Amino acid sequence: MVARFGLLVCANTKELDSVCNNTNLGLMVGNNTKARSPLLPDRMQQGDFFVCDIFDAAPKGDMASMEHPVFSISTKPDKNIRRYENGDVFVEVVPSVKGLATVYDRDILIFCISQVIAALNDGREVNQTIRFKAFDLLTSTNRGTDGRGYEQLRAAFERLSGTRIATNITTADTEVLDGFGLIDRYRIVRETRDGRMQEIEVKLSDWVFNAINAREVLTLSRNYFRLRKPLERRLYEIARKHCGYKQRWAIGLTKLKDKCGSYSTDKEFKRLISKIVAEDVAHDHIPDYSLRLEGTQAVFYSRGSVPTPQEDVFEGRLEPDAYDAAREAAPGWDTRHLEHEWRRWCGKEEIEPKHPTKHYIKFCESWFEKRGRP
Repeated sequence: MVARFGLLVCANTKELDSVCNNTNLGLMVGNNTKARSPLLPDRMQQGDFFVCDIFDAAPKGDMASMEHPVFSISTKPDKNIRRYENGDVFVEVVPSVKGLATVYDRDILIFCISQVIAALNDGREVNQTIRFKAFDLLTSTNRGTDGRGYEQLRAAFERLSGTRIATNITTADTEVLDGFGLIDRYRIVRETRDGRMQEIEVKLSDWVFNAINAREVLTLSRNYFRLRKPLERRLYEIARKHCGYKQRWAIGLTKLKDKCGSYSTDKEFKRLISKIVAEDVAHDHIPDYSLRLEGTQAVFYSRGSVPTPQEDVFEGRLEPDAYDAAREAAPGWDTRHLEHEWRRWCGKEEIEPKHPTKHYIKFCESWFEKRGRP
């Protein structure tokens, strides 16, 4: 056995067996004795990022953007048309010729939304068209800044602008087909001599921009961009949406598979989840939440790292019959949930109603007019 170029070269199979039995041969190259972390390297620390509840911003919609897998978790071009139905209402996601926008393409949308939110928080005027440097986007979302990083960015813009979403909305017995894109358009404003983009201009769709103005956003962990696997990113999004600030949230594996947009068999999907659970047990790598399998359910547990929002709420007293009146005003809705939303809204708008019960019922009526039955 001789050593050449830092590698062990064995003269025969017996000698190889001896080496394998007495050393960690698979770890000898480069003397690397640590297993690869399931997280990507943290290339640059950033501030808060936000993800937008797109469907909640729809004038007549009742679906949240994280409720359905708009973004593909496939590592290959996904050219399947996806359709989701809720009663008579449907949502359809149609890919471009280059496939559906992927969960990695969502980074661009998150970055754009974050820029607009930051401007709003600073009291600056905003509009649907924003301009930024490609390098800033790449570093902010923990991507590489080599030539490949810029090539992937260009392809992501093409998929984002090409993916179309359609939904039917019934108003006054008239069915309206409404279609929109995740971004209306993009434009490369300046390129370097070697073809790399420097400045980019993006126009967000009305639906996305309306959601931003309504502050229907969720704060994401910076480590979201370090998750290697598309499925892990989707799982985090689902946990952030549904587990939120709760200590625990469980979901059946079959339903979870549908929410993830996975085409795997039930058996294969459970294997994939089991592998992620094992890595999370070993590394605690999923941001904000831990994931465990309990029978036929996936269970998310809060790590307590999601900051609880500090907000003023109206604390006026409601009359005992307020909830019965609320049920009539908004059939099918949880009156306690509506009360919570009403108190938050009053606090945000700094409203202190003289007649809280009447104001609450009026809020419920308006809620039902906009959203219909849940």
